Amino acid sequence: MRAEIVSVGDELLKGQRVNTNAAFMAEALGGIGVPVGRVIACSDREEEIIAVLSESLERADIVLVTGGLGPTRDDRTKQAVQRMLGRGLELSQEAFANLAERLKQSGVELLDALRDQAMVIEGSHVIENTKGTAAGMIIECGEQFQNHHLVLMPGVPSEMIAMMELTVLSWFAALSDTVIRHTPIKTLGIGESMLAGMIVDIEDTLPEGTTLAYLPHAAGVTLMISTIGHVQEEVERDNRSVVDAIVNSTGKFIYATSEVSLEATIGAMLATRGLTVAVAESCTGGLVASRLTDVPGSSAWFLQGFVVYSNQAKEKSLGVPGELIDRYGAVSEEVARAMAIGCLEKSGADFALSTTGIAGPSGGSPEKPVGTLCLAMATKHSGILLSRTLVMQGDRERNKLRFSEAVLRELWECLRQR
Repeated sequence: MRAEIVSVGDELLKGQRVNTNAAFMAEALGGIGVPVGRVIACSDREEEIIAVLSESLERADIVLVTGGLGPTRDDRTKQAVQRMLGRGLELSQEAFANLAERLKQSGVELLDALRDQAMVIEGSHVIENTKGTAAGMIIECGEQFQNHHLVLMPGVPSEMIAMMELTVLSWFAALSDTVIRHTPIKTLGIGESMLAGMIVDIEDTLPEGTTLAYLPHAAGVTLMISTIGHVQEEVERDNRSVVDAIVNSTGKFIYATSEVSLEATIGAMLATRGLTVAVAESCTGGLVASRLTDVPGSSAWFLQGFVVYSNQAKEKSLGVPGELIDRYGAVSEEVARAMAIGCLEKSGADFALSTTGIAGPSGGSPEKPVGTLCLAMATKHSGILLSRTLVMQGDRERNKLRFSEAVLRELWECLRQR
């Protein structure tokens, strides 16, 4: 059983919205053994919707559609499907009762345009909308399309997610005889090309039904190992054998083989050891502290953060000597070390991290170009543990993310070796 995803809306084609719906649906379908063959975005024009859906239904067992079910004139999906299948509309009493109750609780009058939200295509299985007004539909499309299924859902992410989780996934899980296993391998401190060179022999001998994808991003590279088959034990075995082989070859660069963030990995390591951390940030502007405190339970190991953007703040809040800044410049390992020591003393943490640099787009020089980062780490018992100067390429947002990743990577490396 294979699926295709069609996202309807001119706003997607104009770049006004990011298609997060497709990513969620593809991942969710993989969890029930239904691989996605294509993701397509199309305009709100009925003729184009009909053309795209007709092509997808010829190829795929399930076509999931989001968007175009609202009450306004640019919502044309339902009308397009009517024309394509030659079916009429009927009022879903269940959807109408749900709609009326939601509007009553909100104090909104039930206008005809809103009443139309409970009209569904004849022969549909209605999907309750627990987050909005438009009813969803699962439609068996008949011999015209080899009895393939069409799923219509609103484009509002919260409404689509609720429909997928409450109805759609269980509906099609019962029809699927396939098992899919995805395992991410998250790496640090290694580029895509070098990583590929280290595992070329593994790639050449992948088990049947297993694929390997490289997912580079601003902070590093994630490998996704995917295995598809019909017997769960065999799928799990083949997937695990590839993951284990890659870990054995590249283990020093891997921080996780699950959907866990670097900051969550670090948090677990700190919590297990009963250690704490504090941060002093200039160029990252609080991003390191934000990432660490995004982890639930971080109050057990994250003590304090200082955002000391100006030279005056570095001196006043952390005790960085003014003459040090004058002599070496604010972006220097000397200042980064002083920031880390000041953070350590002020916070009482076991580890203190510091960042000072030039995120851009201006402020660089031939000696210290845009993308320069000076970082340092100090520990309660050893004082300064390390300091580094790195130069990265990117715009301001990308540089800040990479700066934060670099200093967290140093902490991870330190904890891994303890």
